[in-house]
Amino acid sequence: MFINSLGKEIRPKDFGLKSTQLNVFFLDYLKEFHIPTAFVNRHSANSILNLKHSRIPFSIKILNTLDKRTAKIFNHKEGEILNLPIFEYHYGGNKDSIISESHIVAFDLCPIEDLRLMTRICSKINAVLRSFFERRNLILSELSCIFGKNSDKFFLVEDFSPQSLKVISPDKSLKLPDPYKLTTPADVKKYSDFLINLLKN
Repeated sequence: MFINSLGKEIRPKDFGLKSTQLNVFFLDYLKEFHIPTAFVNRHSANSILNLKHSRIPFSIKILNTLDKRTAKIFNHKEGEILNLPIFEYHYGGNKDSIISESHIVAFDLCPIEDLRLMTRICSKINAVLRSFFERRNLILSELSCIFGKNSDKFFLVEDFSPQSLKVISPDKSLKLPDPYKLTTPADVKKYSDFLINLLKN
């Protein structure tokens, strides 16, 4: 299932398969840089096998370009490339799900020390993946990271699906799919195929 840019649920063909391929590749790739991931191996065409863990009940969104909301708040241009990434915490799946460190601590979602550790891991993930896409003349615009915990260890669990992974090109003549304007199953398929093809380069 994919939530399109209009907030509606659509079911693109082979979306689960392509999301699994992307997660397998990037979770395995990040292991090479000593980033802790829960990934063990591919379980089936549409799922992967992870280490046993308890999932952290919020995600950490990494922004390398200004989204519409942040651009409006700070009176900057949407899509502007940031010198330093912004880290946002999201509880739930809708656009109004952003929360603060205070929410996380007040509702006992996670100790502040654990939150800061996960944010540091996100910073390293961002550096590694920005470099990955820059070598392909692309910009990693946005990514959401979901973590799990086993005992006192944290693991990146996901999310490298086309829903989370926003990659853009500075070369507008290439006419690549806009990851922020995917409204139809055909749009999602085109963008998913574009991401899958990057794994071969």
